[in-house]
Amino acid sequence: MNKKAKNPQMLTQQERVRREKLDRLIALGFNPYPSASFFANATTEEVHQAHAKGKKLDNPTLSGRLMSRRIMGKASFGEIEDHRGRLQLYFHRDTLTKGEDGRIYDELLKKLLDIGDIIGVSGEPFVTKKGTLALRVERLCLLSKAIKPLPSVKEVEQGGEKKQYYTLSDPEQRYRQRYVDLILNKKARDTFIKRAKIIQTLRDLLNKSGYLEVETPILQPIYGGAFARPFKTHHNTLDIPLYLRISNELYLKRLIVGGYPGVYEFAKDFRNEGMSRFHNPEFTLLEFYVPFRDYYWMMEQIESMLGRVVEVIHGEKTFSYGAHRLDFGKKWKRITFMEAILEYAQIDLRGASEGEILAACKKLGVASSEKANKTQMLDAIFSAHCEPKMIQPTFVTNHPIEMSPLAKSHRDNPELSERFEVICCGKEICNAYSELNDPIRQQAYFSTQKNQALLGDEEAMQEDVDYLRALGCRHWHRSPCDDAYRQ
Repeated sequence: MNKKAKNPQMLTQQERVRREKLDRLIALGFNPYPSASFFANATTEEVHQAHAKGKKLDNPTLSGRLMSRRIMGKASFGEIEDHRGRLQLYFHRDTLTKGEDGRIYDELLKKLLDIGDIIGVSGEPFVTKKGTLALRVERLCLLSKAIKPLPSVKEVEQGGEKKQYYTLSDPEQRYRQRYVDLILNKKARDTFIKRAKIIQTLRDLLNKSGYLEVETPILQPIYGGAFARPFKTHHNTLDIPLYLRISNELYLKRLIVGGYPGVYEFAKDFRNEGMSRFHNPEFTLLEFYVPFRDYYWMMEQIESMLGRVVEVIHGEKTFSYGAHRLDFGKKWKRITFMEAILEYAQIDLRGASEGEILAACKKLGVASSEKANKTQMLDAIFSAHCEPKMIQPTFVTNHPIEMSPLAKSHRDNPELSERFEVICCGKEICNAYSELNDPIRQQAYFSTQKNQALLGDEEAMQEDVDYLRALGCRHWHRSPCDDAYRQ
């Protein structure tokens, strides 16, 4: 693209040509953006599947983008692509213009259609002399004219196979112009389909267990349920600050207090922190809560549920991810948080003092803030030297209690929590714990978090008085210092 074309007010040569074609279409009586419905009765995949089974669909009608074309006198070829795949098209002037004046073939197809235009076609499937399944088009109509060209596609033969490369390779552009990536990249489309299947599978499993799907507030007067910085906004009528939720946890627990046997939510959460491929300010997560269960029970549930999800997506409980073959079918490894640091970081910090942990950070080259406390330094060591080495799904259990202010202390060691994370391919994919239901102890943990916030920890958890009340702390009342703390 030339420098002038970077100005949004300037048009490239291709864009000018397409707009001229647009004017020509209108002048010839073709509506480039018709409002009449066009009903496709088949997909490209269904045409291919019928052919593979020795069957032939009767006059299939398809809609999709024109992705290639070759004009050859009275006969021409092209390719249509829909959400399920591609199919070759064969156009012949004599077939296409039955009952027409020739404009469909001579003007529309040969001169005015472009790659990226959305078309509708119908006709008869057949096999070409080269053995390619194609559709002999008997009806062609333009459904939407594309006035901006698609990025070019380069086809290269490697090892006897044809591979396609797109000029849209910049990750920033791909994510910002997702619609273009979806048009060109089948893998990107498949990712969204798999995501929908994952959500549906989890929803089916939870519904089958008798749990209730709910919605909880996104705008909250007190943010909580995780360590994170929130997005802050203002409610004009009430003249109070509100926060986009960083977690839906505390509201779901309130519903458990209300008497439900199990609740879950696919929630949009928002965290005002760093960005990467694995940390987006806006993200979706699933949380579900069941009363009278502990983290041992939850580990069994997670192992079973994710195994089922993998089976639905891949047809079996194993699949390849990069250079690794992941197995969600066998029993997952279980290792405590401190054992993981010993095994993967090769340093024993069980019972270590804050000074010893700080020295370990320096030895391991782990960056640590001057304000970081003991557990924050341990977490930094774990993130840098343990997580990246965990490839197969692994339960990491029994974190220091200070890292888990909403979890129960371990029944055998009060300095630890009954908590686990699932790490797979170097990333956390799940976090859960035996829920703390002691309101007095919960209030004490909130107070510890309040002190952390006063010391400058922007991710410290806020004190939620109403949540304490829900847990049963009836004697607890809001005081002026609570309002001062929120401000």
